[in-house]
Amino acid sequence: MTKCIHELFETQAERTPNATAVTFEASSLTYRELNQRADALAGQLRALGVGPDVLVALFLDRSLDMVVGMLAVLKAGGAYVPLDPAHPRARLAYMLEDAQPLILLTQSRLQPDLPPHRAQLVVIDGEAPFAPAGGQVTAPGHDPSHLAYVIYTSGSTGQPKGVEIEHRAVVNMLASMQKRPGLSASDRMLAITTLTFDIAVLEIFLPLVCGACVVIAASETSADGVALARLIAQSGVSVMQATPATLRMLLEAGWAGAPDLKILCGGEAYGAELASQLLACCGTLWNMYGPTETTVWSAVCEVQAGRPVVIGPPIANTRLYVLDRALQLVPVGVPGELYIGGAGLARGYHNRPALTAEKFIADPFAAEPGMRMYRTGDLVRRLPDGTIEFLGRLDHQVKIRGFRIELGEIEARLQEHPAIREAVVIAREDTPGDKRLVAYVVADQDDQLAGALRAHLTTCLPKYMVPAAYVRLDAFPLTPNGKLDRRALPIPDGQIDSSREYEAPQGKTESLLAAIWAELLKLDRVGRHDNFFELGGHSLLAVRVMSRLQHKLGMEFSIGDLFTHPVLADLARKLDHSAPAILLPITRARRGARVASAQRAVAAVGPNGAPHEANLLDLQRGAVTE
Repeated sequence: MTKCIHELFETQAERTPNATAVTFEASSLTYRELNQRADALAGQLRALGVGPDVLVALFLDRSLDMVVGMLAVLKAGGAYVPLDPAHPRARLAYMLEDAQPLILLTQSRLQPDLPPHRAQLVVIDGEAPFAPAGGQVTAPGHDPSHLAYVIYTSGSTGQPKGVEIEHRAVVNMLASMQKRPGLSASDRMLAITTLTFDIAVLEIFLPLVCGACVVIAASETSADGVALARLIAQSGVSVMQATPATLRMLLEAGWAGAPDLKILCGGEAYGAELASQLLACCGTLWNMYGPTETTVWSAVCEVQAGRPVVIGPPIANTRLYVLDRALQLVPVGVPGELYIGGAGLARGYHNRPALTAEKFIADPFAAEPGMRMYRTGDLVRRLPDGTIEFLGRLDHQVKIRGFRIELGEIEARLQEHPAIREAVVIAREDTPGDKRLVAYVVADQDDQLAGALRAHLTTCLPKYMVPAAYVRLDAFPLTPNGKLDRRALPIPDGQIDSSREYEAPQGKTESLLAAIWAELLKLDRVGRHDNFFELGGHSLLAVRVMSRLQHKLGMEFSIGDLFTHPVLADLARKLDHSAPAILLPITRARRGARVASAQRAVAAVGPNGAPHEANLLDLQRGAVTE
């Protein structure tokens, strides 16, 4: 790979300067305008010392400025480190201290939310301060082996870790994706993913290197199934990438899809039922697979009706191995760990040489000496047709609504609380399609303990890592050899406490809401001062809340009301005093007929999700442990 990401964009900007490159709400930029604004900001960054492998933190809302900032950092020769404004200040502070970026690029409205840091602050609001002399910026000595970005992921030791990705790895992925699943200059691609989730790299850069248009969704829209469906329809999106959880949210909102839409679905395992529903809503559906350490996606497979959802052939210049503990290839059908080699491998973990050496090891199957492969921790087996079936994890890493989570990081934060003697966290899926985190603790106090633990965790973990349920036990169940027996941990069954004193719901609307919340959140009771999201609610459950309200009351409400009024009494008051909003025609009958047809085609295919934890442990003992 001889080009950098921004060089591919610059070539496209020269080719189609007047084409629309990016839109956000009512604003847009052409390729020429985006290139000029990125050049202007890149000139300022270069003047401040940004060059090859110099890190620049991005603390930006979703906007046109976000794309300008990403390109400007690359044009200046640096690598960007995305920070999510929604994350707790303590987590942001750790990442800034660990990354030590030279520059922190932000917007004026976000400055009050920044933790203390040592970076030089550059505020970008609209136009960049000045244009570089002589026009387009070039970074002397910059080549594809330099870093493009560092993304922090959950860490098993209790702190997030930064994954270092070079330009050549991204360019390889983009070139392969442009061919398969494919993207052309006539496409409009939806961008809904936070920059701290690496699949956003494809949403932003793939359209920009092939002349297509990026349609940026606001954070609020991405979390609202009805609003997201409306954006897809109104903006003429032809390609979208999303996690199974986001697509379930759209379906729950009554989304009917579009016959020519191309859907890229990945981030966690899903099975035939969801696949059949999605196939009824689009032209083509593609299953995407790849960890952050191998640059976004490493394998892609078109999903076909009547066939299981599998990990497809590797993308260009990528190798997939299924190995045993001795790093020997296992026969077809035998479970083993998936290893990935090739052009997409990360440089390693930022400031973590020991962890890098542990996870990135010598590739004994490569033709060239010195090549490496990445041990994914995914338990898989190769099928007779060469595709790969995902079976589960070999460690305690999980995926919740597409986010990669190391349970050890949550457990470490729980054990910092003075009342906790022991803590363990697991991901449970007691209701199909609704996976949630449950914390089990041995503690010195009981009264309102869950509320105290939730409040503690929200100061140091992003919301998606805060458990929905908290169960206090006198002691953890043990196996006969004295180890923790995760299979014996009880179902929470209503054991989520509120951090507020309970007060019974008042009136018809509050009582109806409380009953719906208790059913969906699996609680014994819900008080009028309880907060839906503090009790473990999320976007998909929010859609289900409003769907049940519509069914009970015969009216359609805006899901945005739940996000702006998450406290039960406040939401009830809002619903009582507001006219219901009809935001989107919900053509359930038409979509239902298409889903039924697709479901019949895959009726004989079992789901491809991860097995129950007990089965996974049996597989580990029988196939890949010594």
